Amino acid sequence: MTTNILFCGYSYHTNGYHSQYKSGYPVYLFRLQTEGLCEVVAKGKKIELGKGDLLLIKPGDHYELLVKEGQNSGDYHLGCEGPWIDEWWNRSEKPAVSRIDLDEKLLTLWRHIMIEKRRPVSSQNEELTGYLLRALCLSLERAAGETVPTFHHPYTVTRMMRYIEEHATLSFRVEDVARHAGLSVSRSVHLFKSSVGKTMIEYMQEIRLSAAIEQMKYTTMTLEQIAINCGFGTYPYFHKVFKKKYGMSPGTYRRQDY
Repeated sequence: MTTNILFCGYSYHTNGYHSQYKSGYPVYLFRLQTEGLCEVVAKGKKIELGKGDLLLIKPGDHYELLVKEGQNSGDYHLGCEGPWIDEWWNRSEKPAVSRIDLDEKLLTLWRHIMIEKRRPVSSQNEELTGYLLRALCLSLERAAGETVPTFHHPYTVTRMMRYIEEHATLSFRVEDVARHAGLSVSRSVHLFKSSVGKTMIEYMQEIRLSAAIEQMKYTTMTLEQIAINCGFGTYPYFHKVFKKKYGMSPGTYRRQDY
């Protein structure tokens, strides 16, 4: 299924700005506020957007944007259309505005699309931009979903989980996780354990062990190299943690797999 990106860019307004589409916006619009403030009218509601607010508009929606004089406003924006976007949009409810984390990986993906669209038409790779757009849509959808508290995890716990997942094979402290979630260490430790059912360290070790098993199965690296790559530091420590979890040494596990 093809997709068509009509525009993709970044804007920064300092002297006021106004645009409106009373008869309905012609395509899908994704707009992520990264700096300052602005006001929008979307789906009949007037909303003030601040840093981290994601606006999603579908074709036909009334849309109006206002940046007041003396107000600064920066945003990434993208307009698109096509059968895949139609299918993606219709598979679940899309709120007009969601507050998301300004994750650098997500912004890098947006910038990648911007760079591709700047190329001469003869040099553009539609297949590549199509896949980048799909990745952006799915990333935005997940980011928006993670900010909504669920039956399983409050938003702050989800933030801690994502931080641990990203940094599990590196060196980090519980204090770093708490700071990322904007909580005290004692509060973050209690909240994580009560919600996830395990400590941050236990959660981190599970991720490290999963990464180690993948490398044991699909690479020829030594167990000492794998121990370092996956954040255990030394093989003896890796051996101890692995045997406690699986009841056998990493070497025995690897030979069994073969």
